Amino acid sequence: MNKLTSYTIKEIHKAYRDKLLTPTSFVDLCLQKAKQTSELNAFVTLTEDIAENHGIQSEKRFYIDKNSKPLDGITIGVKDNFCTNNVRTTCASEMLRDFVPTYDATVYSRLRESGACLVGKTNLDEFAMGAGTIDSIFGPTRNPWGYKRNDNSWRIAGGSSGGSAVAVSSGACVAALGSDTGGSTRNPAALCGIVGLKPTYGLVSRYGLIPLVNSMDVPGILTRNIDDAAKILNCIAGPDNLDSTTIKKKFKPVTMKEEFDLTHVRIGIPKEYHCEGMSPEVLDTWRFVTDLLENQKAVIKTVSLPNTSVSIAVYSILNQCEVTSNMARYDGLEYGLRTSEDYSTEELYASTRSQGFNNVVRSRIFSGNYFLLRQNYEKYFIKALQLRRLISDDFKKVFKGDGAVDILLTPTTLTDAPTFEEFSSKHNRDQCAFQDYCTQPANMAGIPALSIPIRLSKNKLPLSLQLMGPNLSEELLLNVAKKIETIVQFPSLESVNLN
Repeated sequence: MNKLTSYTIKEIHKAYRDKLLTPTSFVDLCLQKAKQTSELNAFVTLTEDIAENHGIQSEKRFYIDKNSKPLDGITIGVKDNFCTNNVRTTCASEMLRDFVPTYDATVYSRLRESGACLVGKTNLDEFAMGAGTIDSIFGPTRNPWGYKRNDNSWRIAGGSSGGSAVAVSSGACVAALGSDTGGSTRNPAALCGIVGLKPTYGLVSRYGLIPLVNSMDVPGILTRNIDDAAKILNCIAGPDNLDSTTIKKKFKPVTMKEEFDLTHVRIGIPKEYHCEGMSPEVLDTWRFVTDLLENQKAVIKTVSLPNTSVSIAVYSILNQCEVTSNMARYDGLEYGLRTSEDYSTEELYASTRSQGFNNVVRSRIFSGNYFLLRQNYEKYFIKALQLRRLISDDFKKVFKGDGAVDILLTPTTLTDAPTFEEFSSKHNRDQCAFQDYCTQPANMAGIPALSIPIRLSKNKLPLSLQLMGPNLSEELLLNVAKKIETIVQFPSLESVNLN
């Protein structure tokens, strides 16, 4: 990785002001990096002309207008399930392979209003259904950690925002957007050694995000450090008249403190997250950071989230029910793939959906339809909603009342990044249940959560931990995470490769 492409937003802007670097030259560096690392398959569409044009606009504001914006000259990747005007948005699917939206997702338009430069649309599991970014019609995305050309033992990037995580980790862009329904931003961030933030549900607009599970989908942020994540959040959060689910209260920008005092910050360690399948290295990393925080005068408490064990089952049922509803729009009539004009309406539906969806999507549609049958509705869907409320109540209890804590500390994933062979040997549903065990409860409750890299495993792969807090506690989460980041000094991909 060229050292310049590992700079923070603050460092890049200083280099612009000192005229050691220009927005156009930096955009070119990132585009070169994207091409050099094309074997990783992070991008579905590389938007070279758009990026260069955005860079020229930023340069004009920096040096001619003298009125630069918060993200001028900062390169971004956007997961390919966010609509981008006049740039195809495929959801890595045959169904939308040639779909070109006529409008921008709100999060992308806000990034552009802040001066960000679009490098490209990033790869994902088809319609964001997966935990590995291996189920894309454009092929799997490869983790840059430990990757060697012509070596088939490469590691997965995590999913479903694996393309965004790899684009940031490899230096092709400074930041990227992902979507997070059950951990799809935090999971790949953890495996690729970067920061992944899932904001409070409703804090960031979902308008223009092609839906998977409306009640859980949240636009996510991927960056190489905590300060950059806070800066991106400040640019995209807040009410949106185009999305009725956004929080109506005006967003107060997050403030990052240079010296954050952890004294009296109460940190909970949920005992239910000591689960089967968690590697000893992850457990040791969890204990290491717990001790670190205690040494910084934080108050450490063991807490209980008793319904965690049923969370995966509840998530699976609700996910598949909402998938069934959301996928119904792809019928071959309005937009997307249409297989033939010669079929009857019923045959057109069947043929289009058979060819337009992969096995993973079709299986979730079938399962969702089963759960929503009249004879099954109460037994599965209503019961899952009731249990979801109990899971949400678990979080409310640990954050309020006697013995309450301010935030929770847990692992993000149960292991470091598995090889493609290890991961693909199991069914998609089983892998999602395993990989998202620690992450998806936050989506069930709608609370904010972030993943931060801590250290390397014996395989020289990232090991990360997760912080969760009550609704709208992003500022506290980010400041605690920055304190951890400053102490642990997680190595960059570039420094590990050099060694």
